[in-house]
Amino acid sequence: MTERPAGRGSYHHGALPEALVGVAFELLDEVGQEQVTMREVARRAGVSAGAPFRHFADRRALLTAVADRVLADFEAWQRAEVATATGATGATGATGAGEAAGAGAGDRRAVLRALGLGFVRYAVRHPHRFALVRSRVFAPAPQPELRERLSGIDRAYTEVIVADQAAGLLRPGDPELVGFAGQALVYGLAQMILDGYLPAEKAEEVAAQVLDTFGRGIANPR
Repeated sequence: MTERPAGRGSYHHGALPEALVGVAFELLDEVGQEQVTMREVARRAGVSAGAPFRHFADRRALLTAVADRVLADFEAWQRAEVATATGATGATGATGAGEAAGAGAGDRRAVLRALGLGFVRYAVRHPHRFALVRSRVFAPAPQPELRERLSGIDRAYTEVIVADQAAGLLRPGDPELVGFAGQALVYGLAQMILDGYLPAEKAEEVAAQVLDTFGRGIANPR
């Protein structure tokens, strides 16, 4: 997380936009997106109330930049989840797909499960970040400013599925459709946990069981 700046004197050329996003990121975690205002971000950053508008046209633009920061953090989280599950190091790609593509069959079986559980864990541990991304991504018209980041994440997931199909671990079929089904599953699980439908103390255990059931459904029987 970006360290909060000491004041305007600490900024140098080009540093203010990144600092404002960092402050807004912190504020998001504390109070949620509804209370992330340009005025409060400016106050915490130690700059004038008008300073953020020199870099962000409005609050929506600032929150979109924060959503991009959240997605970048989520990518790093997923790489760590895959590395832990497979015992790999130095994973590359938006979700560790580069490292996963070269994993052995035993390790590969853990990759999709790790990505699914990683999604749920991230959403549950960072509910305000999940809510922001949900409003910017899982919406009728996703923010175009996030398209490049989202395309990278989707492409990495699809690469994992294609590699698993090529290795004979998954049934043949449209990898994008398989990915969409998995995404719908983990999104729904995360939302059910955050809504309190699933008891928090058993949420991760239930999520793991559901993902294992899904995994058996798409696995290639041998």
